[in-house]
This record gives sequence, structure tokens and C-alpha cells, in this order.
Amino acid sequence: MSSTNPTAAAALVPNDWKELAVRESDGVEVSLLWSRTADRVRIVVIGLGLDSALDFDVAGEDALAAFHHPYAYAAALGLAFGDTASTSLDLQPQN
Repeated sequence: MSSTNPTAAAALVPNDWKELAVRESDGVEVSLLWSRTADRVRIVVIGLGLDSALDFDVAGEDALAAFHHPYAYAAALGLAFGDTASTSLDLQPQN
């Protein structure tokens, strides 16, 4: 986590998001992000050298599992790598 050399995922999110973890393998970067003001956790998967990304919110208790297995977690949400749309879970209780 370096503020002097932001990852590709950090470039996609507002300054409010803090990178908690990042890993890169086989040209794919996975970032675990947290928003203090929104109290939300987010996974961003970017195909480096490709114009493909996957971006979705996760419940806090699922954050590490989603970080280590983003494709499986995204598939459970009905998303696939390369989809142009991202999803956001509404984690706020409904009134």
C-alpha cells in the first residue's frame, strides 16, 4: 500500500477509498478497498494491459474470501470478468 505509487485500482476510485490489500498475478491485479465515510468494502480486479475490470462491493465479513477468490465471489453475484458494468450491494438496512 503506497500512496506514492498508487495501483491501477486506486486510479479508479475516489480519494475516500483506502487500499487495504493488493496482489498481482499473471497480469491481473486484485485490490481490497475500504471507504471510511461510506463504511463499505470493495473488490477491484483489473486485467493489466487489457481494458477489462471487475468491481463489486462485498460485506465486511466476506472481504478476505472475496479478495482471495474474486472470480468465484463475482460469479455468485452474476458477474464475470470483462463485464462493463459494476455492481454495488446495498448494505444499508431498509426502513
